[in-house]
This record gives sequence, structure tokens and C-alpha cells, in this order.
Amino acid sequence: MRKYKELSYEQLKMIYNPRDFKFKTTKELKSSYSIIGQERAVKAMEFGLDVKNSKYNIFVCGQKGTGKTSYTISSVKERAVKEKTPDDWCYVYNFREPNRPKAINLPAGKGREFKEDMEFLIRDLLTEVPKTFVSEDYEKNKNDILKEFQEKKSELLEELFDFGRRLGFEIRNAVSGLILVPIKNGKNLSDEEYDELSEREKEEYEKKAEELQIKAIEILKKIKILEKEMKKKLRDFEKMIAHFMVKPMIEVLIEKYKSYSRVLDYIKEVEEDIIENIADFKVLGEEDLGANIDIKKIAPRYYVNLFVDNSEQSGAPVIVECNPTYNNLAGLIEYENEKGTLKTDFTMIKAGAIHRANGGYLILQAQQLLGEPLSWIFLKRVLNTGEIKIESLRHLLGISSVATLNPEAVPVKLKIILIGSPYIYNLIYNYDEDFHKLFKIKVDFDSVMENNHENIMKMANFISYYCQSEGLRHFDKKGVIKVLEYSNRLAGSQKKLSTKFNKIIEILIEADVFAGYDGNKFITEKHVEKAIIEKKRRVNKIEEKINELYREGKIIIDVKGKKVGKINGLAIIDMGDYMFGRPNVITVSTYAGNNGIINIEREVKLSGNIHDKGVMILEGFLNERFCRREPLNLTTKICFEQSYSSIDGDSASSTELYAILSSIGDIPLKQYIGVTGSVNQKGEIQPVGGITEKIEGFYYTCKQLGFTDEQGVMIPFKNIDEIVLDDEIIEAVKRGKFHIYPVSSIEEGIEILTDKTYEEVEEIILSKMKEYNKTINFCEKN
Repeated sequence: MRKYKELSYEQLKMIYNPRDFKFKTTKELKSSYSIIGQERAVKAMEFGLDVKNSKYNIFVCGQKGTGKTSYTISSVKERAVKEKTPDDWCYVYNFREPNRPKAINLPAGKGREFKEDMEFLIRDLLTEVPKTFVSEDYEKNKNDILKEFQEKKSELLEELFDFGRRLGFEIRNAVSGLILVPIKNGKNLSDEEYDELSEREKEEYEKKAEELQIKAIEILKKIKILEKEMKKKLRDFEKMIAHFMVKPMIEVLIEKYKSYSRVLDYIKEVEEDIIENIADFKVLGEEDLGANIDIKKIAPRYYVNLFVDNSEQSGAPVIVECNPTYNNLAGLIEYENEKGTLKTDFTMIKAGAIHRANGGYLILQAQQLLGEPLSWIFLKRVLNTGEIKIESLRHLLGISSVATLNPEAVPVKLKIILIGSPYIYNLIYNYDEDFHKLFKIKVDFDSVMENNHENIMKMANFISYYCQSEGLRHFDKKGVIKVLEYSNRLAGSQKKLSTKFNKIIEILIEADVFAGYDGNKFITEKHVEKAIIEKKRRVNKIEEKINELYREGKIIIDVKGKKVGKINGLAIIDMGDYMFGRPNVITVSTYAGNNGIINIEREVKLSGNIHDKGVMILEGFLNERFCRREPLNLTTKICFEQSYSSIDGDSASSTELYAILSSIGDIPLKQYIGVTGSVNQKGEIQPVGGITEKIEGFYYTCKQLGFTDEQGVMIPFKNIDEIVLDDEIIEAVKRGKFHIYPVSSIEEGIEILTDKTYEEVEEIILSKMKEYNKTINFCEKN
């Protein structure tokens, strides 16, 4: 039996020397956290935060578990705390356009002061106004005005009464108005006496009554004018009192807020409105309002709606919005039901995440944002216009007829940071033309990092930090090495470490539990290994079921002996939370014909585009290698046996080629060697994915069916550094019970599978092709 180059057990995973670790446990290490292995992303983030242009927003891109979200939040907060705290924002009543509330900004903390100052002003007025309007001076001046009115009114009435007497009438006041009573001989006539008068006398009284009514109307008009003048005097008097009362209070506010023009304008409007409506304060002040006066309820027009309060903010705000609905981003206008009618006012305006992040940073998850189409459209509009306007969502969609507000827009200056997967990034970039104009910075997180001493020590420090911060037991050095090996496996390479720290953290937490079961003070190698094994056991039910089918012979496979046109390919099954390998029997049948290679999977629409491409590459190889000397007058059918779902990828293309060569040349292939590898038209073996899982899949199948010490796998040479195997398989290789053959070409592979040189195989195949051609020629002649 020929000997072929195979991998030694030392090549099957990264070997870490415990002597290289200058600590006994992670308790001795520096317990601090910093992002590891993301130099490119860190530089991009720093640059993106340095650029203040509104179009230079950031998209943080990376796979789940790489720490992109936690890093984004921590790095942005670290930057934000050094920056200026933005202004507070208030909505106040617009006295000229009540449905268009005014937006006013003040330095951080001043907004709350202004709100409190306005509330103090109104409370003060509610207390002092009633006192002033019941004072002796007020009553005296008021009575003087009323007295003057009454005197003039009495004079006018006396004039009317005197005129009536001269005409022979007494005028009496009644609820319904003035009553005219006829007088004759100094005596008031009763109704009966009036009826006894002659027609001539009655007619004379009626004429005089008409004259008196005209005079009465004239006098009453004068009284009305007097009454109006009196009310105006009273109102002017009250306004004068209000002015003298309010002015000093207002002057205090004007002096305090003299640097803020919009606030000054508002305060002056408030002064005018209070003076104009001082009577309201008289009425409200007379009510028992209690100790805690709610200005929002009793005097809402003077309420200051402080809808963005940065008084307690240190530096620029960093808002992480986990639920980016339209209202959560844009703010909303609330309504209250008042006797069956929906009503609103400026006090019910609520800030959104963009308002709270104004002057700072807003962090959003891209996938959640895309799930809210209106939010994405709104966000782009804000970035393009540089302002945010609160609009009722119902009115925006045209599904409400209830009256609403039209608040002034607020100017916006902030940086948006979206976080998402590479798929989401590419989706938006390719389908939204605005995206690349507004998000010019890509912070790209890698899922792996170099496996060098610096990163190894950073990983150890991270383990120390996490154990310290979460109260876990610390790891001894062999426990750390086991975590590093697991990181290699996650990365799919001996030369790389995984940056999927969520997966590593899971192992840290679970290993701590198993150390607790053992009563250990530190987490050791066996606890990490136990955590890894148990994690796998929780999710590998399907793998065990498939192994059971191999063991029971329900999935037919040979892992012993040799067969013509039959080979064991290596495939991957990805369950989402778990990925494992399994062998897949590939068979080829060949006969005389002109159809070339027929991919049965493609014929029944179970083959993907990449697999179809791989099969066409096989035709290229065969035509170049053999058809220059002999025409390819044959038909070859390829089938993945007992496969009932879609097949894609080209990792089995070399495997299919070996089976085709075997079938054409009638050359047996070793069934105890599983094969994987992509091939190009020149016969070069190309690397494939999932190499570790594929090797393990064939190993555990052989274990189910019985070892012969000959079994093994043939893999691409380029995949060697991606092998990170279980200790059990490494031990089997060490003892010579399992073999791993790396190959770079079809020539190398066919020799291992057949124990024949490629030249021998080629001559056999050419000889068989001649026989096929003779058969074709004979059939054509007959």
C-alpha cells in the first residue's frame, strides 16, 4: 500500500504553550475593557465623530456578537461628555396664532429656570391680584367711578321722568322695562278708569305716549353710552392697577432674560395678555386653589412646555432609541377627551428621540428602523432639511379630521449612528439613493482578528475584566488556553481569533457554573471543555438523529472497501444555532451517448446556481484533458443520493470529478476516504468553507459504522490552517486511526483514492473513451 502525505496531529489545531502565559490565573491580570481586534473600525469611528458635517452620519456594520453596539455606545458617550451641552427647548403659547405654538431655546438649565419663573409669576399674580382688587383704595376708586355713573344716570332718568310728567305720565321701572302710567287731575289712572275715557282723550294720551317713548329711547341710549364709558373707565382703571402690579414682576424677567430676544418677545406678549385679561386672575384668585397650584390646568396659556430639558445633561446627549417608531423619533401631539370631543394644546406636545438627541448623537438599530418606513422617511427629511417639525401621525396619513396644532419647527444639529449587519447595509446602499449621501462613514467590524501575542493577551485581559465585572470565578491559564482554542474554532482558523465576544462570554458564564458544581475556586480546562460539550449537546439533536440513521443503515453509505462511480462527499447542514458536517454519497453512471454531464439535481430543480456552475467547470476540465485526443461521446449522470432538498455551492465539485473519472474509467475509489474541495477547469483544488465540521462529520459517521484504521478525509491544501478539530479526532489521528490528506490538484487526489498515478488513470480513461466512440460509430452505421 502506498504512503501519501497526510497531516500530523500537531497541525489540527493551534497549539498554545502554557509557558508563554506569565500568569497563573486571570485574577493577576489588568481588569479593563477595550475593543479588541477592530483597529479599522475604531479609526473609522473616530474619524466619523470628528467630522461635523451633517451628511457625515455613521453606519456601524458587522456580524452579531462582535461588540459593535456596546463599542458604539461607549465610544460615543466618551466623546459626547467632552462636548458642549446643547440648549433646552420650550414650546409656549402663541398669542397671535394659537394653533402655531412658538419654539424657544435657552442654554442648558435656563429652560427649567424660565419655566419655574413663569410659574412663580402666575402663582404670585393669582395670590396678589385678588388682594389688590379688594383693597380700600381700589374699592374707593371703583365706587367713585360707579357713583359718577349712577349720578349721571339718575340725572338722565330724572330728565325722562320730568318729561313724562309734563306729558301726563308717570314712568315706573319693571322687570320687562319702563311702564307708562297715565295721570289725570294729579291722579294715576287705573286700567278701568283709562277704559272709561273718551276716544278723543285716549287718542291724545297715545300721541303723548309715542312722544315719551321716543324720549325714553334717547335717554336709554345715553345711559348705555354712560354705562359703556363707565365699564371702560373701570377696565382702564383695572388695567392701570394691573400694569403697576405686573410691570415690576415682568421687569425682573426682562432683566434676567435680556440676552434672549425670543424670550423677551414672549414675556412682553405675556405682559400684554395678563393686563388685558386681569379679570381672569381676579376670578381664579377667588377660588380655593390649594397650596399646589397647577398652572398647566388653571392658566395653560402661560405654561412653559419644557419639552427638552438638558439641565442635568453633562456634555452632548447620547440617545439610544430601541423602538424607533415615528412618534418615538418625531415626537407627538397628545389629545384628551373632553365630553366626547378630542382636544389638544401646546402643553400636550411631547419630544421625540431626535429632539432629545439634538446637539448630540442618536443611535438606532438599522433593522428596527427599516421596519418603520415612516420613521426612515422622516429621518432622511430631518437630515436633509436640518429641522424637525412635529406633525400628528393621523393627520400625516390623512385619517383624522380632529383639529390639531402646527408647532414651529426646531433646527436640528446631530449625528445619527445606525447599527446593522452587512446584509442590511448593502440592502439600503443599493436600494435607497439617499443613503450614501447621508451616511458617508462606514464603521466595518470584523468577525476575526489576528492570532498574535498582543491579541491573545488582550483576550486574557478581557476574560479577567468580564469575570471581575460579572462576579465570575477567574480562569487558570489552561482554562484561558481552552477559551482561545474555542475562539479559533469560532473564527474557523488557527491563525485567527474570533471577535464574536457574545459567544465567548456564553462559554465564560457556563464554565463558571460547572466550576461551581465542582466546588473549584478557579475555572479550569475541564470546566471550559464541559461547557463547550454541553452547549453542543443542547442543540445537536438533529445531528444525533442523522447519525442514528447512518448506524441503522437507513442512510446507505460505505466507509469500507472500494466502489466504481461512487464517492463520499462532505456536506454542511446549518441549523441556524448549530452547524455540523455529514457525508453525502455521490454516484455517477456513464454510458455511450452525446449528452455530456447531466446533473440530476438540476434536472429536478434541486440544484443552485453555484452548484450548476461547478458542474459546468467539470465539463471544461474533461474536454481540455481528454477531448483533444478523443471525442467525448458519452453521457454521465451525477446524483447526490438520498438527498431531498436543495443543493448549492461548489465544494463538492472535485468530489464529483473523481466519481466521473472513476465511472468513465471503471476504476474503483476508496469509500473510506471522505472528499471535499472545489476544483477549477485546470484541475487545481480550491479551498472550501466549514472544513472542520466536514472532517468531524465523516469521523463521527465512521465511528458509528466502525473504524478500520484506514479511514480519513481528503481536503484542499489551502484549508490546512482553518482546521480546528476536537481533541478526540486529534487523538485518533495521533494514533493512526484516522487520516487527513491535503491535496492541491486532481492529480494528487485521484492517486490517493485509486492507488494509481494520474497518468495511469488518464490512459485507462482514454482507452474507455475509444470503446465508447467505437460503440457510437457502430450504432450510427447500423
